[in-house]
Amino acid sequence: MNDLPTSPTPSGAQPPEPPYDPLGAVQPVPVERGAGQPPAPGSADRPTVPPPGHPPAPSHPAVPPPGQQPAPSKRWPDPIAESMPPAYQAPQPGRRRGPGCGCLALLLPLVLVLAYFFAPIRTNILVLGIDRTPEGTYAGRSDTNILVTINPLRPTVAMLSIPRDLWVTLPRVGEQRINTAHFFAELEQPGSGPRAAAEAVEEVFDVPVHYYARISFDSLVGIADAMGGVVVNLPEPMAGWPAGEHRLNGEQALAFARDRSGTDDFFRMAHGQFLIRSMLTQMLQPSSWGQLPEVIPAVLDAVDTNVPVWLWPRLGLAVLRAGPDGIDSRTLDRSMVTPWLTPGGAQVLLPNWDQINPLLEEMFGR
Repeated sequence: MNDLPTSPTPSGAQPPEPPYDPLGAVQPVPVERGAGQPPAPGSADRPTVPPPGHPPAPSHPAVPPPGQQPAPSKRWPDPIAESMPPAYQAPQPGRRRGPGCGCLALLLPLVLVLAYFFAPIRTNILVLGIDRTPEGTYAGRSDTNILVTINPLRPTVAMLSIPRDLWVTLPRVGEQRINTAHFFAELEQPGSGPRAAAEAVEEVFDVPVHYYARISFDSLVGIADAMGGVVVNLPEPMAGWPAGEHRLNGEQALAFARDRSGTDDFFRMAHGQFLIRSMLTQMLQPSSWGQLPEVIPAVLDAVDTNVPVWLWPRLGLAVLRAGPDGIDSRTLDRSMVTPWLTPGGAQVLLPNWDQINPLLEEMFGR
């Protein structure tokens, strides 16, 4: 039964068809009501359907009144659009990869190689020459004491010869010649001499000694012979040889290093440094590189050192870049020491620190 009130119609007449709303809503037939009469219950909430024979109209959002914002419409996902690849996708944070990563991977090894060869880290090595020791031992004094410093950046290669008769205070020994530090340590514990000598030089001169290299004078014979003789160019007569160029075999090179024909040990130190420079000059020449297969085993057999193998290329390149003419050779000369006679009657040299300290500062940057 229809709840809406109807008006009387003539007999046999059909009621008028309600108007059709193209937006899909069927407008109800207006019903005349009295003034002040409320609408029929449920008339506003009753859904409307299109009349028979009319298809349902598509749903469209209602047009809001003027001045009012339209209500947000619900958007349904489009499966075809979502299956298409996006035209542009912003890079995700932390996952960006570009040509910079490859450049960094190539640059890092180069930086490490440059740091290895040219980092401005100074390396100090104490070179000890041991003479006349009992057979099969190193229990002897270090008659040659050369403190070598190498800074690959510049490069800086310098040698300071220390007189063997320098009278100093040795750790755990007391006042003695500096060359006895090696001897006393070897007597107490074989093999500890180089470390004891390095510790003594470090304590006396306040210069860090990182490594040592110990060589027996007798071993010079094998090295010089492997080189095919050592070429020396004497600016003046030295060690019994006239001025000029000479090629010394192993025995002659050993005699040159041991020569004491001068009035004191300063001549011997000068001869030792001159021989070392001559050997370096010869081996740095490309014409001598063919002898390296014989020289390297001879050097490894003659030298006892704690310089790690991984450091050899770094130090070798620094010496090669400096060249023989770039090696700064110094000695503690006569102006830096004072001859003195000990209570026991031994002739020794007392250090003049006012003269020595500026030289140490210049060479080792302490």
